[in-house]
Amino acid sequence: MSRPIHFEIHADDPARAAQFYKAVFDWAFEDWSEYAGTPYFGATTGPEGEPGINGAIMGRQGDGSGPGAPVNGAVLTMGSTGFDATHDRVLAAGGQVALPKHALPGMAWQGYYLDTEGNVFGVHQPDPEAR
Repeated sequence: MSRPIHFEIHADDPARAAQFYKAVFDWAFEDWSEYAGTPYFGATTGPEGEPGINGAIMGRQGDGSGPGAPVNGAVLTMGSTGFDATHDRVLAAGGQVALPKHALPGMAWQGYYLDTEGNVFGVHQPDPEAR
């Protein structure tokens, strides 16, 4: 079996996307463009030793997605301890609702958003009382 060890989010404006994910999820970024030969910002998503993976935001190669477009790639889902607060941060940072918050009965709250580049991502808050 293999586990994901790295992700890449494609963006029309990688610096803008990095600011979005920093504002919403407190990710840290390093500019690795010199090494990659293209706009490329390495993302640290949390403390070393905690569950999760790190990745990068890179320049999109070709036409992007957007509201109403089908997902073209993987959807990252971020864990949250406060769905509504995360929702507010997404909107304040320039994101949009793609699929509103809904209950996964007896398990969690789930919703999907578009970042500033039109990429879909999920937000998931465990809650056994979700109905």
